[in-house]
Amino acid sequence: MSDDLKNGRIVIVGASLAGLRAAETLRDEGFAGQLTVVGEERLPPYDRPPLSKQVLLGRVRAEETALPRRREVDAQWKLGVRATGVDGAGRQVLLANGEQLPYDRLLIATGTRARPWPKAEQAALDGVFTLRTAEDAAGLAERLDAGPKRVLVIGAGFTGSEIASACRERGLAVTVAERGPAPLVGALGGAFGALAAKVQLAHGVDLRCGVTVSALTGRAGRLTGAELSDGTRIEADVAVVALGAVRNTEWLAESGLAAGPRGVACDAGCRAFNMYGIVTDDVFVAGDVARFPHPLFEYQLLSLEHWGNAVAQAEVAAHNMVSPGPQRRPHLSVPSFWSSQFGLNIKSVGVPTFSDHVVLAQGSVEERRLVAVYGYRGRITAAVSVNRAKWLEHYQRLIEAAAPFPPDWAGVEPPASRIPVPSDVPDPKVLSHGPTVALTGHLPDRRLTLRRWGG
Repeated sequence: MSDDLKNGRIVIVGASLAGLRAAETLRDEGFAGQLTVVGEERLPPYDRPPLSKQVLLGRVRAEETALPRRREVDAQWKLGVRATGVDGAGRQVLLANGEQLPYDRLLIATGTRARPWPKAEQAALDGVFTLRTAEDAAGLAERLDAGPKRVLVIGAGFTGSEIASACRERGLAVTVAERGPAPLVGALGGAFGALAAKVQLAHGVDLRCGVTVSALTGRAGRLTGAELSDGTRIEADVAVVALGAVRNTEWLAESGLAAGPRGVACDAGCRAFNMYGIVTDDVFVAGDVARFPHPLFEYQLLSLEHWGNAVAQAEVAAHNMVSPGPQRRPHLSVPSFWSSQFGLNIKSVGVPTFSDHVVLAQGSVEERRLVAVYGYRGRITAAVSVNRAKWLEHYQRLIEAAAPFPPDWAGVEPPASRIPVPSDVPDPKVLSHGPTVALTGHLPDRRLTLRRWGG
């Protein structure tokens, strides 16, 4: 291996899960040079999934969610400072405090932030929350401890549904407002969304689908409720805005990279593209902010907001940053994620939204124990389990082999019905919540105008 790749200066922008795992992998792979990790939050890397689950239930404090370290990382940590730009020609990262960090290789792992309520004066009302950071979770948990009369959750994606579940487990009245036809449809399609709606209603959620929140209302600076698009009003003293995530790419606007609202485009080896679709060799991307091609999904660029993807992609990016071309490897892991809500353990492999049909492969809706398998153009693309995760490894192998859909039932416990139905994946534009898996098309990221000077 080239000694040059083992030394030099590497800067990681983003001090969360992907940034930490990349830093650990760089040292494991023998990188002996200068390593700097930049993070906008003042806290060291912490785990986000517990924030909408254990923290809101009061079982774990937000400050107790620090990520375990696989090894000691010899790095300079610059926390509580924001990156404001990249000078690609000069190979420097620009910081908000005026500092300029030189690099030989750069890893972008800036992730996402919560999409805010669009009306600033309403978002500023006391009692209006988003949930993304440990500080957000601590503030919301404290407010739930105070016993609000009603909690309004705006958006019924995974985060919104987990928040609603925590409220009901606490015995709090909760209303969920979702513009789409059912909860979770942005991630799992309409067929699964119908089950999610039944579960929420059975647990006492006041579920309002097909409506939007027109306005948040307040008095003397405090939230009092909301007005809905169907003309109804909700009285609530806490509102949680769960409208999906915004990828942190604005700081790259002048970088010349293929960075935009959908993320930073990169190849399967995590090397970033520039705005002309040319792959770079010194800038890499990992985690929620990345858009990368996957052969199992027609090489469309995927954006994934999943814990497992952040870890796997960070490890691939770090390996490739210190490896010569022939030893580099692609990031081709099958996406997977999980959620715990309303007594259900939901796990998924593949991309359920990359589908046209779904079939109940095992179990039953009535028992709340099942495996649903998704297909697209006659091949298996995803599987989702409810309280029945042991079969997912089997279906993951079928996804990797592009096995035919519907699946072969040999050796599998037969369900009551094997008839595929449309998966009913909606246009994201009709949803309140953003999808956690986004198929974002192909390059280029923006239209280019070529001007010829002279003549």
